[in-house]
Amino acid sequence: MAIHPIVSALQRHKVGTLLIALQIAFTLAIVCNALFVIHNCFDKMHRTTGLHEDHLFMIETTSASGANSAGMSSEALDASIRGDLVALRRLPSVEDAYESNSLPLSNMPWSNILRTSPNDKPHTFAEFFNADDHTIGTLGLTLVGGRNFRADEIGGHDQLSGMQPSVVIVSRQLATMLFPNGNALGNRIYFMGTVTPSTIVGIVDRMQTASANGFNDSATWNSILVPFRMVNPTRYYVVRAKNGQLAAAMKAAEAALYAQDPLRIIPDGEDGDDIGIRSFAQIRAAAYATDRTLAMLMGVIGAILLSVTGAGIAGLSSFWVTQRRRQIGMRRALGATARDILNYFLVENALISGSGAMLGIVLAYAFNYWLMSKLELTVLSSPYVFIGVAITVLLSQAAAFAPALRASKIAPMEAIRTF
Repeated sequence: MAIHPIVSALQRHKVGTLLIALQIAFTLAIVCNALFVIHNCFDKMHRTTGLHEDHLFMIETTSASGANSAGMSSEALDASIRGDLVALRRLPSVEDAYESNSLPLSNMPWSNILRTSPNDKPHTFAEFFNADDHTIGTLGLTLVGGRNFRADEIGGHDQLSGMQPSVVIVSRQLATMLFPNGNALGNRIYFMGTVTPSTIVGIVDRMQTASANGFNDSATWNSILVPFRMVNPTRYYVVRAKNGQLAAAMKAAEAALYAQDPLRIIPDGEDGDDIGIRSFAQIRAAAYATDRTLAMLMGVIGAILLSVTGAGIAGLSSFWVTQRRRQIGMRRALGATARDILNYFLVENALISGSGAMLGIVLAYAFNYWLMSKLELTVLSSPYVFIGVAITVLLSQAAAFAPALRASKIAPMEAIRTF
């Protein structure tokens, strides 16, 4: 089929051709980036934390006596925490438990800046978690080097004084960032504002931070365990249920804690800032609620744009078929087959959509650079562009097919009689 007559016809319809090409370009740019954002959101939501998530839940509780008595001693508070832990660990449905200040994905970050020498400039940002000798077993972390904490290394801490633990356990990624040569185990690090070193006695394979933000892994796995209990009227217990007994353990844990202190407060979860008693699945869902909403929003926007673009192409193609009934009839009278007419309109539409797609690729990368500054995305990869082009071009051809098929069925004499 000769292309020159098609190009000449499009030149006589410059406005309509330009509008459809621009619509295809903008749609392609947004669809490519929407697919990219959706894929990143789902990748982020489904990445593993390094924990045995299916068996974990977290409890927030406040000691009523401690909350009403500002003068309650640290020793009394620590004894209350240890009593709660004994009660939780004795439950038939509970595997183990410990007290902490936070949990991966809990969006309760406690951070510090680490140095490799007391006089060194700030080296690495990390999030720390209070832990004891039960933490690794409770969370199901994989110890890839060194040892666990010993019971005699665990102390009380109110999180207000300087962080100076004698020993720490770090994630593999944090160990690599601190000591790229691979000699982290047994080495010393310094928390910001302190001159007392902390010795790395253990390395766990993978442990996500409490923050769920960010699409890249630059600091997502920089976690450090410190051997402290948070001595405070408000405390957080992380509990691991036995296989298949999560619901029973959550119910039994609440009863056990009230038995220890009937006046304690366990939030009911109605307040968005309250933890109450939540399974790790609930914690994960809350952590990625924004990402889930963003993915849905981008999907809806992409679907709407594709629908509008398809309707626009179908409408313009139908308009051109109506305008050209006489020309179509003349071509049929001169020997053009129905297939020739169908191919003519499809090729014409392919030229328009191809031109729009070329412009759309440029706009897709421009839009991606803008999104990189807003959502911490990486550079748009070519597969998403190829998929976007394929979707847009196929949609364009599908939208033009019905008008083109209608044109191919116009009889020569019927078209000539119309004018």
